[in-house]
Amino acid sequence: MSIATSGKGTEVLLTGAAYTALFLAGAVEGLIGSFQYSRNVPAGAIAFCVVLLATCLLGAWGMRTVSGALCPAVGWMVASFVLSMPVASGSVIITDSAAGKWYLYGGTVSALAGVAASLVALPLRAGGRGAGKRPR
Repeated sequence: MSIATSGKGTEVLLTGAAYTALFLAGAVEGLIGSFQYSRNVPAGAIAFCVVLLATCLLGAWGMRTVSGALCPAVGWMVASFVLSMPVASGSVIITDSAAGKWYLYGGTVSALAGVAASLVALPLRAGGRGAGKRPR
């Protein structure tokens, strides 16, 4: 099987795959963090927040767009907030405790900080900030 490495179609496919991988990385961080945040209170929750911030910043740096930071942030928020909702039986995965608050609020602030930092750090291009064009 031969895969062409040039052409617009391949570039779009690889870019879409990279954004999907960033979204899934954020979702996996949210999934793991939702079950493990309460270890070593509050250091465990804060550590997950720092990892999320690093993922957002590295995603923006690697993709050279703000969307690179936004994808893991959205993936984390979807996973964490879905798992924080109570189910019909009344059980909750992320509890209303100090560690739970550190994890949810700290993670949200970390995700927003990563997106905001990528807005500031990425150079202004002819198409505007985050226009989706990579500098060549």
